[in-house]
This record gives sequence, C-alpha cells and structure tokens, in this order.
Amino acid sequence: MKIGITIGDINGIGPEIIIKALKDDRILKHFTPIIYGSSKIMAYHKNIVKDSEISFFHISEILKVNRNKINIINCWEDNVNITIGKATEEGGRCAIKALEQATQDLKMRRIDALVTAPINKAAMQMAKFPYPGHTEFLAATLGGNELMMMVNGDLKIALATNHLALKDVAASITKELILSKINVFNKSLITDFGIERPTIAVLGLNPHAGDAGAIGQEEEKIIRPAIIEAKKNGFIVSGPYSADGFFGSSNFSKVDGILAMYHDQGLVPFKALSFGKGTNFTAGLNYVRTSPDHGTAYDIAGNDQADASSMREALFTALDIAQGRRNFSEMRENALTKKERPTDNEEEDEVIDETANA
Repeated sequence: MKIGITIGDINGIGPEIIIKALKDDRILKHFTPIIYGSSKIMAYHKNIVKDSEISFFHISEILKVNRNKINIINCWEDNVNITIGKATEEGGRCAIKALEQATQDLKMRRIDALVTAPINKAAMQMAKFPYPGHTEFLAATLGGNELMMMVNGDLKIALATNHLALKDVAASITKELILSKINVFNKSLITDFGIERPTIAVLGLNPHAGDAGAIGQEEEKIIRPAIIEAKKNGFIVSGPYSADGFFGSSNFSKVDGILAMYHDQGLVPFKALSFGKGTNFTAGLNYVRTSPDHGTAYDIAGNDQADASSMREALFTALDIAQGRRNFSEMRENALTKKERPTDNEEEDEVIDETANA
C-alpha cells in the first residue's frame, strides 16, 4: 500500500516526527511512504535529528514512486525561509501546497491513505487558507459527511462539532446533526474497526447533562430525542451523560464509541488518557486520512525533542483502516458472489408459502 504524508508546518515538529517515524527500514515491509513537501526542507530537519541514517528517493510525481524507498515529492521548487518555532505566511503556504497535492492524489486513488503532519492555524490563516483545519478542508474537497474521531485502541471519541467557537456550539447542536453523526460513527465502527454491533454513548452539552433542564434545555429538547430516535432506527446508543462523571467513573471503557458535543469536551479527556499515543481520524469520507494527536509544538521545534509515537500510530492506523475497508468490501462481494441461486422447485415452494400466509 502507498501512504501519503504531508510535511505540515515547516517551522514545527512535523518534518522531525516524519523522519523519526520512518527511519526504521522495516517500515517499508508494511507500506510505501510518499512525503509531500520539499527535499530541501526534509534535509534541513534531518540534520537536526541525531542518529538518522534515513535516505529519500526524490520524485516529481506519484506515478514515479519507488515501492522500496521513502519517496519525496517536491511540491514547490522555490527556496523558502525556515523560521523554526514561529508561525509565518511562508510556512502556511508550503503546508497548503503539500496538502492540496496530496489530497488530489488521494482523490485520484493514487495513494491508499493520507497522513497529515500538524499545521498551525495562525500560519494557515496568514496564507489565506479558508478552512478552520484539515478536517473541514478534506470534507469540502473530497465530499462526504465528515466526522472527526480520536482513536487509541478501544478508546474512540467523535465530535458533533469540530473547530467551532464555544459561543457558537449550542446553536449548532440540532437533532438532525446528532442523528447524522451517530449514523456516520456507527458505520465507521463497523467498516473501519470491525465492530459488528457498536455501542455508542452520547455526552450532554451542559454541566451535569442539563440536570433535567435546570442548567440548559438542549439535553431534553434536542439530544435525548435524537438518542430515542436513533434507538428506534436500530442503533445501540445511550445518554446523554454528564462528561465529567462519565470519564471520572471509567464508564468510557464500557462502550465502543463516545460522541462529544464540542472539541474540548472530547479532546481534553482523550489527551489526558492517550496523549502522544492517539490518532486523529476523519471518518465519513470515502478516503482514509489520519494525523497525530498533537500540534506543531513550536516550543520544542528544532531541538530533536519531539516524540514520534503519535505519528507512528497515525501511519499504522491509516494502514489498518485502509486494509480493513478493502477486506470489508471483498467479504461483501464474495458473500454476494457465493450466494447460491435457489432451484426452480425452491422458488415455487417460496411462492406457495407466501400465498398460504396471505
């Protein structure tokens, strides 16, 4: 399989964690990496990483990929200024160029999955990037009903709203939105993670999940009715739960997935439990995209201090999901192919039985 990797913010730890995650040659036994960025930028960061014997194969386009090498596609030829640890317009432009080219190759099925190194939102805004983050860009470019999901083993937390100001969250929570997210979440747990009958817990929006309407009406008027309808539709879903008690009592370990209402409600407990070991996965697309569970870490960039564990997890999670989807499709196709057509006598028997029951 071919996995594309975007360079992310050139002034952050993205290039460093890519180098550290890929420097073990054994990784080529599992997949072919294609880095979208710049060989010059990667060479600069390679000099920062100690004991790195990694070598790159430079290509101009994906069709020239070498399956036995770590490939780099140069997404720009201009010399750029590296300003380690700072958000710059140039850094944002480079991240956009790499992301756009990688996404086009993903859309054309020239790569099997995409792993995005961290970007800095301030730098992206300086470069006039019109989206809050990767997730929204990919949804707009690739189509589909996106769902931001944080994954670490059995812990899977999805978000009803993504990069949204807290003051705007309540107005964005609707019954239709929650039902849509439950549907995408459930499908992903089945197709991407092989869970036959997923159980999903839904968190409330307000403190104490509204306390029966004493602290907000969203739970009683929106969230609970959505859960009831989801149950009628065959989903195994429960809630709404107060987020603090749900995680404090370890109830999170008793379900397959958790739907949080907003960004920090889901990511704070996830990172407290899994920081550096988790993966950000964009479910709901017809394409596979993951990323590390952290940002550009400007404070340690350029010091060879970054831990590549989450990048490594993102790479192998992308590989597992891509293979899982392929296997799921093949199993369904085989099941339809192998299904024997009934004999004429069996068809006649079925008609007689239906007539008798009429």
